[in-house]
Amino acid sequence: MPLRRQMGGATKWEERPEQHSLAYSPYLLIDLERLQCLNESCKGSGLLALKPQEEQTDGFKFVEKDADEQLLFNIPFTGNVKLKGIIIMGEDDDSHPSEMRLFKNIPQMSFDDTDRELDQTFSLNPDLTGN
Repeated sequence: MPLRRQMGGATKWEERPEQHSLAYSPYLLIDLERLQCLNESCKGSGLLALKPQEEQTDGFKFVEKDADEQLLFNIPFTGNVKLKGIIIMGEDDDSHPSEMRLFKNIPQMSFDDTDRELDQTFSLNPDLTGN
């Protein structure tokens, strides 16, 4: 619920910080119709793995890799997005990724494109809770 603040004779409505972050969540700008996950063991599970903030701890929606060691997500957005953080949850075992590579503006990227110069690399630690 927005906060109401009196200023002079005027009332100003402000969003709480948690509402502000939800309103500007990059998830809302994902083009879910065009999203792709390559090398997923169960077709369509990549779509389930990307979740809005209020569902981020739902462990029943996840993606697993198929035979290869890597997953590749093509995540098209409907507008400009500036990522400030990402949460990758997983089990505390060999299935949790140790690294994530970010490539931007490569439509329909395939594993053949991973030899290109990447934009950013993240080292990942197992995260069981999403915190």
